Amino acid sequence: MIDIRPLEEKDWPQVWQFMEPVIRAGETYPYATDMTAEGARHMWLKVTEAAYVAADDSGEILGTYYIKPNQPTLGAHVANCGYMVSENARGKGIASQMCEHSQEEAARLGFRAMQFNLVVKTNEASVYLWKKLGFEVVGCLTGAFNHAKLGYVDAYIMYKVLIDQ
Repeated sequence: MIDIRPLEEKDWPQVWQFMEPVIRAGETYPYATDMTAEGARHMWLKVTEAAYVAADDSGEILGTYYIKPNQPTLGAHVANCGYMVSENARGKGIASQMCEHSQEEAARLGFRAMQFNLVVKTNEASVYLWKKLGFEVVGCLTGAFNHAKLGYVDAYIMYKVLIDQ
């Protein structure tokens, strides 16, 4: 059983342990590959509205996500989220559970929609999952992501209405 709960400061070392290799790889997130643990903690916890972890029965943290307004003021009713899952927990439905949880939380927090600004096209597992969970590709940004191995690749903008107008 997975428990999704707010991320606490004491969770950060476990989160950074699986977040660091994802950032260093430079294949799915636009973050600097030399980002420090403190820089990542600030980005994930301090400039977001909320952050959560997915933990198993033993307390091992398997994934994390944040939620924040996608834009300031007049665009603040649209949420933006980022998700990371530990390597040993991938393919087990953790990202799916976190995305479903994030949509419920976004609606609870008053967000009317959710937008992913830069879903790397070569990250096929994420593209597939977000589509499966009801997100639509509303734009393709040609060469918008500088992939560490493949160079410039396309990225998608994906969107889902959470609360009908």
